[in-house]
Amino acid sequence: MFDSSSGRSLRIAFMGTPAFAATCLERLLMSRHKVVGVVTAPDRPAGRGQTLRASEVKEVALRHHLPMAQPHRLRDPAFLEQLASWEPDLGVVVAFRMLPEAVWSFPPMGTINLHGSLLPQYRGAAPIHWAVIHGATVTGATTFLLQHEIDTGDLLGRVEVPIGPLDTTGIVHDRVLEAGKELLVETLDSLADGKAATMPQERLVNSGMELRHAPKLFKEDGRIQWRRSAKEIHNLVRGLNPYPGAWTTLPDGSTLRIHESRPSDVNFASPPGTVHTHKGQASVQCLDGCIDLIRVQPQGKPVMSIDSYLNGLREPLRTLGE
Repeated sequence: MFDSSSGRSLRIAFMGTPAFAATCLERLLMSRHKVVGVVTAPDRPAGRGQTLRASEVKEVALRHHLPMAQPHRLRDPAFLEQLASWEPDLGVVVAFRMLPEAVWSFPPMGTINLHGSLLPQYRGAAPIHWAVIHGATVTGATTFLLQHEIDTGDLLGRVEVPIGPLDTTGIVHDRVLEAGKELLVETLDSLADGKAATMPQERLVNSGMELRHAPKLFKEDGRIQWRRSAKEIHNLVRGLNPYPGAWTTLPDGSTLRIHESRPSDVNFASPPGTVHTHKGQASVQCLDGCIDLIRVQPQGKPVMSIDSYLNGLREPLRTLGE
């Protein structure tokens, strides 16, 4: 399938939208391969003024004067005609929406995807978030061939990155991106040189192995349930940092976002959600212990340290959650 001469430069149709994809596009432009066209999301209203804002990938495409398409419908005949006019050898997808077969199967060499996990684990839209939320100690990036079912195609390459006990999704995201963009270029080189080997994901599924999924996150996913273990709550806080954020409710019904926490070595054995404060510090009781709050954000206010927050309260903080 991937018969090509050594040193061949592939013609790439790149598809992506956010900053993660934009960084990968910049890296591809430094490789031996030629990006012949870019597909990204239409401009979206953003900010209080709801002015149209271009995606990060579009900004890179404009800066490098690359041919570009922003289709509302990926099956639009006009878009498919534009894609054909680029004459790509291969499609490359990084952080983009689901493609119809008419798009991913069009290039002669098919379409590959860079995914931010070690597939088959964490298939879905938010793989880095869910790896941290579940307390994984290692994640990575994977390149694979697209097929009908999302994130299930044959593997081309994988690279591992560590996750430390205090690492946030933001930190792990940057780590995965640095490793992933290099993996992407290595995969393209292997394909161009005819050296790529594919492997079905099923070969990596061991007996009794629990496959975790990574669905899109919504606000309610960030609600802290203080009756869960301290470890689970701490992982949720760092897994949703910097976005969309873990949160809880205050006695007055307003929300308090928890941006940073630390595992605590104390256990007051009080009801879950009970807050224990001492000298500008706050520990919250969970099911089996406590977490210390480090940085918080009251509703309608900026992020602040816990001591600044406590100093600004009129009444002592006693409980969190419903």
